[in-house]
Amino acid sequence: MLYIAPCDWMFASPSQLGRLPWSYDQVWRVYQKAASAAGIGRLGTHSLRHTYRSLLDSVGTPLAVQQKLMRHTDIRTTMNVYGDVITNQESEALAKIARIALANSTQAARTTA
Repeated sequence: MLYIAPCDWMFASPSQLGRLPWSYDQVWRVYQKAASAAGIGRLGTHSLRHTYRSLLDSVGTPLAVQQKLMRHTDIRTTMNVYGDVITNQESEALAKIARIALANSTQAARTTA
C-alpha cells in the first residue's frame, strides 16, 4: 500500500497500516543497508539534515526561513554547523578548474612519455 497523502508519515509502518511511523531503529537499518549498497559505507541519518540545509540554500530559501524549518533556536547553528553550502556557481568553478588541471596533467604525461 502506498502512503502518499500529504498527511501520511514519511516512513509509514506497513504493519500499522500507515497509522504510525517506523521506529528510528527500523529507518536506520534500512538507511545503512542503502548506503552500503550504494558503496558509501556507514552513514548516519543526521547527514539528511545537512542535505536538507543544502537543498534549502540551493533553491534560495532565506536564512531565517531555513533556521525555522530546521527548528534551530540560534541562527548561528544554521549558519555554522550546517553552513558551507557549495552553490552552483562554486560547483561550476570547481569543475572548470578540475578540467584544466586534468588537461594539463594529461599534456604533461604525453610530453614526458
